[in-house]
Parts: sequence; structure tokens; C-alpha cells
Amino acid sequence: MSLDLLEQSLGQLACDIPGATRTFHHYNLDFCCGGQKSLREAALGKGLNPLLIADALRTLQAAGELGHDWRDEPQALLIGHILERYHARHREQLPELIRLARRVEQVHGARPNCPNGLADHLQDMYQELEGHMLKEEQVLFPMLQQGLGERASAPIQVLRYEHDQHGEALETMLTLTDQITPPANACNTWRALYRGLVEFRDDLMQHIHLENNVLFVNAMKPAR
Repeated sequence: MSLDLLEQSLGQLACDIPGATRTFHHYNLDFCCGGQKSLREAALGKGLNPLLIADALRTLQAAGELGHDWRDEPQALLIGHILERYHARHREQLPELIRLARRVEQVHGARPNCPNGLADHLQDMYQELEGHMLKEEQVLFPMLQQGLGERASAPIQVLRYEHDQHGEALETMLTLTDQITPPANACNTWRALYRGLVEFRDDLMQHIHLENNVLFVNAMKPAR
């Protein structure tokens, strides 16, 4: 039965079930910023059948796919992974995505399905994300690495709020791009842009998930 999954949070399910995030992407369910919502609540909020999604998750569980569970890894290892896999990667992704978006808008801006305004939106996202990552690199991560997690409540609260803002920015990006769906006659540059946007969206959501649902949660646990 899949009923027992319905009241679990999306963040918990994303941690517990390898491959769950692919299912959440398929149904456009926010497991990072909205990770505290139950599967039932999140699905109904999107007009989806929660039992259908729970059955898909149960199938993943039965398949026994192996995934990396970061919850029991040393904190320093997780922080290193976030820095290398996500902070460095976002700094590579966004300048190129902005360049491609400006090119598409310059060449195809007169077309009704052109994502006009996307380049400026990505530029704003880049500035906001860069400031956010610097807060983590210069304030939160050093605190955690020095064993000062009990003092981290205030910065974590700020960073969670900024994660919510990043989630809203992703929603705007999806709206501008018709859910990152290129038109049938899109040129190669347009298609390359949208492939990059899918990768960026997936990376940013996984980045926020690991922080909200693993790093921040573990940091706030009482010391043993």
C-alpha cells in the first residue's frame, strides 16, 4: 500500500527514496523549498492525484535503486560536495545561460513564443544566487565547520528565506519558457539554452534540497 507515503513530507521522501526527485520533477512538485509539505498536500495543491504519485514512489522503493544518502555523512563532506558540485557549477552555468538567452532574444524577439525578458531574469538570479552563496561560504559554512551549529539559527533562517526566493525565481523562469519547452522549429541555440535551463533547474533544486532538508536540519540538532 502507498497510503503511508501520503503524509510524509516531500523533503523526507526525497531523502528516503532514491530516484524520488525524478518523479517530483515529472509532476513539477517542489521538494526543495516546499519540502515541508506532505505528498498529499503538495499533489492536491497542483490538482494531481496523490495516490498515483505515491504508487510511483512505491515502485521505486520496490526496485531497490541505490542512492547516496547524505544524512549520515560527515558535515564537512556534505559542505565540500555542495561547494564543488553546486556553487562552482552555478557559477559556470549562469553566465553561459545568460549569453544564450540574450542571443535568442536578439534573433527571435519578434516571435510570440520567444522568452523575452529571460536574459535579464537570469542575470537577476545570478546576482541573488551569488550573494546567497557568499553568505554560505563566508558565514554559515565556517560556523558549522567550527562546531558552532548551535549559533547558526539566525543565518539559517535568512538562507531558508532566500531559498524560497530562489524557488519563486525558478517558477518565473518556467513561466517565461513555457515550462522550458522549446517550440518545434526552435534553432540550435534556443534548444541548447533550454537544455541548459533544465540542468540548472535540476541542479538548483537538488542544491536547495540538500541544504534545507539535510545540512540545515542536521546543523540544528542538539549536540549529543
